Amino acid sequence: MNSIGRSRLRDIAGRFGRIFADKEVFFRSGGEVRFLRISRTVQVGATSLLGAVLLIWLAATGLMLYSQASVAQDRVAMDAKARAIAAETRRVNFFKRSVNDIAVDLDRRQNALDDMVRSQFGPAVNAAAVVGEGDAAAAMAKPATRKLSEAAPAAALGPTASPAAAVDTLRAIEQRQTRFVRRLATLIDQRATKAEAAIRSFGLNPTQIATSTRAAQGGPFIPWPDAGVDDDAALASLARSFARLNALEQGLSAIPSGRPTASPVLTSSYGYRRDPFNGHAAFHAGVDFPGHYGQPILAAASGRVVYVGGRQGYGNVVEIDHGHGILTRYAHLSRFGVRAGAPVLRGDAIANMGSTGRSTGTHLHFEVRVNGNAINPSRFLEVRQDVLQIQQIAKQRIAHVRSGTIKNGRVG
Repeated sequence: MNSIGRSRLRDIAGRFGRIFADKEVFFRSGGEVRFLRISRTVQVGATSLLGAVLLIWLAATGLMLYSQASVAQDRVAMDAKARAIAAETRRVNFFKRSVNDIAVDLDRRQNALDDMVRSQFGPAVNAAAVVGEGDAAAAMAKPATRKLSEAAPAAALGPTASPAAAVDTLRAIEQRQTRFVRRLATLIDQRATKAEAAIRSFGLNPTQIATSTRAAQGGPFIPWPDAGVDDDAALASLARSFARLNALEQGLSAIPSGRPTASPVLTSSYGYRRDPFNGHAAFHAGVDFPGHYGQPILAAASGRVVYVGGRQGYGNVVEIDHGHGILTRYAHLSRFGVRAGAPVLRGDAIANMGSTGRSTGTHLHFEVRVNGNAINPSRFLEVRQDVLQIQQIAKQRIAHVRSGTIKNGRVG
């Protein structure tokens, strides 16, 4: 060891000696001064003991923390293993289900689909007839001599097929069925869009017409026979599409589109005119058709007669409620052909032309009112042919469903 090393050792030894030098502690007791000497050996021993205790405590704490971390890791591993076991158990239980049970579920789904279609297009129509497709999904929607639950196991299970393969086959059928339902919903939405455009062409608000369809409803709650429709996203979407189509086409069917009389011309239009009696500016709430006395007056749309009698200024009046807030009024009549409360169809004779009330001669005063407000009837008398065709299709569907029959179930 060189001189520098020895010098450093002497410095360390000197510092150690100063730190642990003998200590004398003086204290007074009973008027006497006493002192306690603490030798270097005692100080070094006490310090060593305290250091050993501290090291032991640190070692024990570190060991405890390590043990806790190890236990936590073991718990995580055990939880993961438990989840894996539970997942495998579910998988095993899933495959333990018989193929027939899964096929029964598919049958129940198909029955719900066909029932929904028949409720909107008539009892003689199923989903495949509406869509008009020939793929495997459409074929499932056609009536068959055997249910899917009876036919599927034979098709899905071969002599050496595993339960997993059978389930996969049935799940593939379910996916094709779902695609079929979505295709049907798309076609229904397209038809509803046409009805919506037709209503708008009359100058009416489709949303208002469709909402008024649901304004007065009620009855006891009777669950749908095939459960699970609400939990099936595809079927729930199809149900909403059917509800929208039903509301729009019922509203479209209620809109007047027939001429109330055979007269081809008008003597007075809707809106501003000079009053025929005093010459002052006046508002004319309808249109006037000229004709001969006693000429038949026809219902412009199907509905129910809600008023037959006289009204001030109108003379003899017949009013027909077509639903959805739509009402037609026929005034200045010579005689009535219907009674209040009677149902009428478009084109039915309801009265005869006359000149009663505030009238200068034989004619028909015709009004269309929506939610009590008079609107221009000309838009209902000058309807495009394509709009009339859409309306006619809607009327046929609703009439056939109500009567329980249908001639053509294809969505146009």
